[in-house]
Amino acid sequence: MLSSKVARSLSLRSSSPWMRHLNSLCSNGSSKAASASSVVSLRRCLSSEASDWIPDVSMDTDVVHGGGVPCEKTGAILTPVYMSTTFVQESVDKYLEKGYSYSRTNNPTVKMLEEKVAKIENGYDSICVSTGMAATASCINAFMNTGDHCVITNCSYGGTNRICREQFVPLGMEFDFVDFTDPKNVEAAIKPNTKLIFSESPTNPTLTLADLDAISEIAQKHGILHVCDSTFATPYVCRPLDHGADLTIQSLTKYYDGLNIGTGGALIAKTPELYERIKLIQNMHGNIMSPMTAYLMLQTMKTMGLRVRQQSASAMKIATFLESHPQVSKVVYPGLASHPQKELADRQHRDGLHGGMLWFDVKGDPIKLMDSIKRPWTLCENLGATESIITACAVMTHANMIREDRLKVGITDGFIRISVGIEDPDDLIRGLDDALNQL
Repeated sequence: MLSSKVARSLSLRSSSPWMRHLNSLCSNGSSKAASASSVVSLRRCLSSEASDWIPDVSMDTDVVHGGGVPCEKTGAILTPVYMSTTFVQESVDKYLEKGYSYSRTNNPTVKMLEEKVAKIENGYDSICVSTGMAATASCINAFMNTGDHCVITNCSYGGTNRICREQFVPLGMEFDFVDFTDPKNVEAAIKPNTKLIFSESPTNPTLTLADLDAISEIAQKHGILHVCDSTFATPYVCRPLDHGADLTIQSLTKYYDGLNIGTGGALIAKTPELYERIKLIQNMHGNIMSPMTAYLMLQTMKTMGLRVRQQSASAMKIATFLESHPQVSKVVYPGLASHPQKELADRQHRDGLHGGMLWFDVKGDPIKLMDSIKRPWTLCENLGATESIITACAVMTHANMIREDRLKVGITDGFIRISVGIEDPDDLIRGLDDALNQL
């Protein structure tokens, strides 16, 4: 009984397409030609060599395939999750021959994400860390020391403003927070000890833009590094390295992830020398990303282009609606003709896309609006996700800013930031209209 079941099992296995393929590879004689053909076909399917790809693929193709290589042993199309602390070395002489020894320094899954992010951002290489703030801290730690000076935008993510004031200033570093909408302000703030120019475009949350070409030219003229936080833009809207910046910061938590699954950050370097410096800082600080998070982001980022296009189109429709609502005093979105930097937005942003972020100021009580708005709107702190998110910045994301500084850059008490998701924009408009009419 048992022997007949075993025989039947072996028979079924040997007749499967995969077993026939293995048999053809292992056989000799008349099947050698077929075997060679199969090997060549398998090699082509698994290859990452340029000769096996059509040239000059688009960003949409790169975001799916860029850097990824199917497993040579199994053909698995996804990069595996290497949940391993350490990696066995063949011998002392061959130490690090395979590129890995300890996951604090390098991990195969995380490295694949780093290479893919660098490719999409048009950089040399990148480091992927635990959060966007970790990427910001890594940048300042890498390129500034006690006595050094940084010219930084006066409107940035609240956490960036806070870490400069609360951690780096007490360590003896200097920061001048200036209006980056006019490049002349940036150049005027440069001192003999300036080591870094830190821009953000579009800014969080006011959506002002920095002329990255002009600012990069100023930085190069004075021998200063220029880093740009491009989280709001994503590489689909703007790639700072294409505009002369030396480094780009991305909070991968936002549009790269896009599904409210994980947190992460990236610091992308234009040159090998800059990459070596940020990699050293990352390794010394142990500022790393979990392989599981890297694996998930390798998948979620594949749909970033689809999401950003939908979010941009919906944001434009919602911004246009809000401009006409009697309970709204102001609306800011880079795609609107009313945006004070519309010419720069059209020149600097790619493919007519302006992103999924916008803000408006209400005439009534903003807290009442936040508490009364219905789903599909979600009241929480994040942005760039498939779910549409509404935030009262004065009491949430930018509550840690000094009120005087917050008001100076335009973040009023009635300031409402919205991150447009991928829901039907008409449903989102109905939700906003209902809540606004209750004010």
